[in-house]
Amino acid sequence: MNTLSPKSSHPIFKLIEQCKNIATLKQVHSQMITTGLIFHTYPLSRILISSSTIDATISYALSIFNHVTNPTIFLFNTLISSSLSRKRDDQTHFALALYNRILMQTALIPNSYTYPSLFKACSSQPWLQHGRALHTHVLKFLEPPYDHFVQASLLNFYSKCGELGVSRFLFDQITGPDLASWNSILTAYAHNYFVYYESNLDSVYDSSSLSLEVLLLFRHMQKSLTCPNEVSLVALISGCADLGALSQGIWAHSYVLRNGLKLNRYVGAALIAMYANCGRLDFARQVFDQMLERDTYCYNAMIRGLAVHGLGLEALELFKKMDLEGLVPDDVTMLVIMCACSNVGLVDQGCKFFESMKEDYGIEPKLEHYGTLVDLFGRAGRVKEAEEIVQTIPMKPNAVLWRSVLGAARVHGNLEVGESALKQLIQLEPETSGNYVLLSNMYASLNRWDDVKHIRKLMKDQGIDKAPGSSIVDIDGSMHEFLIGDKTHPDAKWIYVKLDEMHRRLQEHGHKSGTREVLFDIEEEEKENALAYHSERLAIAYALIASDSGAPIRIIKNLRVCNDCHTATKLISMIYEREIIVRDRSRFHHFRNGTCSCLDYW
Repeated sequence: MNTLSPKSSHPIFKLIEQCKNIATLKQVHSQMITTGLIFHTYPLSRILISSSTIDATISYALSIFNHVTNPTIFLFNTLISSSLSRKRDDQTHFALALYNRILMQTALIPNSYTYPSLFKACSSQPWLQHGRALHTHVLKFLEPPYDHFVQASLLNFYSKCGELGVSRFLFDQITGPDLASWNSILTAYAHNYFVYYESNLDSVYDSSSLSLEVLLLFRHMQKSLTCPNEVSLVALISGCADLGALSQGIWAHSYVLRNGLKLNRYVGAALIAMYANCGRLDFARQVFDQMLERDTYCYNAMIRGLAVHGLGLEALELFKKMDLEGLVPDDVTMLVIMCACSNVGLVDQGCKFFESMKEDYGIEPKLEHYGTLVDLFGRAGRVKEAEEIVQTIPMKPNAVLWRSVLGAARVHGNLEVGESALKQLIQLEPETSGNYVLLSNMYASLNRWDDVKHIRKLMKDQGIDKAPGSSIVDIDGSMHEFLIGDKTHPDAKWIYVKLDEMHRRLQEHGHKSGTREVLFDIEEEEKENALAYHSERLAIAYALIASDSGAPIRIIKNLRVCNDCHTATKLISMIYEREIIVRDRSRFHHFRNGTCSCLDYW
């Protein structure tokens, strides 16, 4: 087959580009046959691309291709790549069928341009097993070192499969990674902490270690003199959001502005999520309002930010504004608006949103939506109804749903439902300590110490350790972590002096420790001491010593704030005239002047 240079100014190229439908494309095709241009590789590849893009069924492109005698690997690659531009399952099947034809041609061997688009197409169900098979073909047909696009597509594929270890191994094999490779591994860590967190709910700091790796990788990327782009910054900002690393997030935002990067919807949504997660909802709203183009993706980030800060009514207003702008909600929108209702006790409104998913928007509820519905009823004290939802949903409930039921049962003292939920959780997650601790808390609050001992023995027999409470406080951009009763900090002596002062002043203001949930059958005075050394109390004490008197105290906690610490922190905010912002497992608490933004509903 003859070739015509891609740089040629032949008018046929312009005609192909101007084609908007199959009818005009057929006219150009007939002209190419008449003039003999059809026998030149590059014009043929251009018409294959155009026909596969214009024709939804790709049948015309295939008919052209099937009339080519001995098509080259270049033409195969062209048709595979262009057919996958529509991201439909039938197109993936078509592309894999084309790849199979290559393998059946003894004269053809796949090359570096064959695989990237195929890996991208196989990075979701039900095609994952085909992606792994393609990896073996890369090893068989390509000689190392592999093309950077092949390496980046492999990284992307394994990260989307949740196999972060494989992605990191592949990245570490690359000598002098380019921007595409850096972006692939950064995105892999930034996205996979969600997967890791859902499967390792005992410790949020396991997920945070993945986000910390994003920050470390970004630093290595800068040292390699590779200039980051918008994709790199989205990964970095997402890592800062998970860690609550406000100073680093502000640096990333300023980098975007200083270097003229585009504040597109992905960067904008990442910044909104970061500021919201770091407790600066005012900055999140400022970014949102300054965006010239806002789509559903950006609204989702802002509504979620309002939801986790307990501003449910503001979230509802923003949802209305989104509707007025003609934007169509997606499944994430419905999830975050239901969360907003759950966090402020708007049960009826939340149920209406759930019902509207199918009726008004044609969205099929997923397990996450049912989980939010369970949380909605559970927080409102309608524990039995929450349990009934889990028992009647059209898919198999997972551990997250049953844990939500167990948590609601503990808060509202429904022992029967709590014991039933734990039985389900032991079958689903026999080694997750949080499940046992929730029920043990409930027994402790009822002074059923024999049952507490039984749960502790059950954990010991199973070799399960309780995940320690942990709090991180940000002091001038440095993160200081504390565990319960922690004495490892260099300033531990002064921290405990401040703790004693806090305890004395709390008592002067009438605070009586709520000792119902201390897990040991010990004297009341000892229980009060146990509560006084919770990790967030240590973090607050250090912040009172080490930070400016007018600066807000920002704390990230890996567990739900206990009732006593919540009450104590409200008083501390009034006594010391400090704003204290605590991000626990599920939401933010803004403590000011003796009150909390959650209005004691959490």
